[in-house]
Amino acid sequence: MDVKVADTIAHLPHKLPTQEEAEQAVRTLLAYAGDNPRREGLVDTPRRVTKAFKEYFSGYGENPADILDRTFHEVAGYDDMVMLKDISFTSHCEHHMAPFFGRAHIAYMPNGSVVGISKIARVVDVFAKRLQTQETMTAQIAAAIHENLDARGVAVFAEAVHTCMSMRGVQKHNVATITTQFLGEFKTNPVLQARFMENVRAPSQPFTI
Repeated sequence: MDVKVADTIAHLPHKLPTQEEAEQAVRTLLAYAGDNPRREGLVDTPRRVTKAFKEYFSGYGENPADILDRTFHEVAGYDDMVMLKDISFTSHCEHHMAPFFGRAHIAYMPNGSVVGISKIARVVDVFAKRLQTQETMTAQIAAAIHENLDARGVAVFAEAVHTCMSMRGVQKHNVATITTQFLGEFKTNPVLQARFMENVRAPSQPFTI
């Protein structure tokens, strides 16, 4: 059964902490790390951290359905693969809150209409800018595009490096994690899936204007 967006979107708590409560939580963590939150270099850190959190996790305040709500039907009968390669993203591991970063490659089979290409990249950010696992994020991106575009098929390939693995624990650097999700025709048609993977593996050529 395909993953449903409604099942994968995290819900905000009923009552958000205040700015002061959030800043006090940062002060507590600074003290837990062994430093003095009142020293000059750290006095403004709680404010800076809470401001950064609003950027890191801005995806909680966005709905992919709103981003994908406008489609274009004048496509001269085009019904083949639409693919975006090398969409960069940065997210945070929900287990350690450590960053992970990489690239997503996304394709969909239109069903009579297409969406602006920038919208696909924005959907990646909606889910990347939340506390995540790469596996969940990959499934969420695919489900959102599949459902909201009524696409005949969707393919997502994500590759990322996780700092929770390189900076702690086993401390192995430059280990790439790869996740894929195929829905609709990409799941049932091995030829189409192979075309997608061939495009993913093909070297990206720089463009000049």
